[in-house]
Amino acid sequence: MRILVTGGVRSGKSTHAEALLANAVEAVCITPGRHADGSDPDWDSRVALHRARRPPTWLTIETADVATALSNTRCPVLVDCLGTWLTALMDGEALWNATSAEAYAAVEQRLDTLCAALTALTDAIVVTNEVGLGVVPAHRSGMLFRDLLGTINQRVANVCDEVHLLIAGRVLKL
Repeated sequence: MRILVTGGVRSGKSTHAEALLANAVEAVCITPGRHADGSDPDWDSRVALHRARRPPTWLTIETADVATALSNTRCPVLVDCLGTWLTALMDGEALWNATSAEAYAAVEQRLDTLCAALTALTDAIVVTNEVGLGVVPAHRSGMLFRDLLGTINQRVANVCDEVHLLIAGRVLKL
């Protein structure tokens, strides 16, 4: 089953996603962070906290190339989270100052590949931030990020079997 888990910041999304895979002896956790090379100690600490609460048999892969990591996975997978994936993409492609059309074109290309890789999997949990529930800076790059992540969320939801919305740790299956 493919499930998209969404909600606001600190809503319990990652904890819920991990619980959905609790019976998996092996799983792959794909963490699409900006600074997977270790150059960001805050990011490293956050990944380490998530890794520490997961079973030791689960493999964590830190990469911005989520589609390739998904394509190479044959066991249940957890992608945590699409917001950091988009941030890494926007950083890597210098999209923060791009026109909306340029940013959408770059994201759509990667999103097609990501959705195809997700569709090929049987068991996948994808975590994302629900931008409609969060505070997004009213400047141009904040609005561009919100709009792009909203599009990503809709596309990924379309290839998932279920969507779970978390608010204050409570789950609503949509």
